[in-house]
Amino acid sequence: MQFISPTKGKLSFEQVFADIARFVEEHPEDRYRLIVGTDSQIREEVCFVTAIIIHREGKGARFYYTRSYDRIRYSLKQRIFHEAARSLGVASRLAEKLAENGLADLNIEIHLDVGEQGKTKELIREVVGMITGSGFDARIKPESYGASVVADKFTK
Repeated sequence: MQFISPTKGKLSFEQVFADIARFVEEHPEDRYRLIVGTDSQIREEVCFVTAIIIHREGKGARFYYTRSYDRIRYSLKQRIFHEAARSLGVASRLAEKLAENGLADLNIEIHLDVGEQGKTKELIREVVGMITGSGFDARIKPESYGASVVADKFTK
């Protein structure tokens, strides 16, 4: 899986993790939010973008994203669950690397592209349950900027 950093270019997952670890180690006394979010856009094919954001609260952030395309025509429900599953996969890999590297106290939030307004409101309970049942914190709109702002920007 290849990620893109706006400042560092193309990076492997291992390089992304190393960059996150360095970012946290620069100021270990600060508070951090590690966020994973996925969004999709339908065109001739479906564009999925998963973003990883490391936010040093009050002091900036870095982000990385990966983009892939799928020719399958998903229903809205299938697409939302596919987005959540992609985020969950990346978050699980991050959690494993965090534990291996003594950074297990860094919690991961998964930002979901669902909210109380619009067509996705009926899916909230199911996708939030899927994420929290896997041991991660879940955020929905308007707090889910990892999916609805960062990942969304790169689906266009």
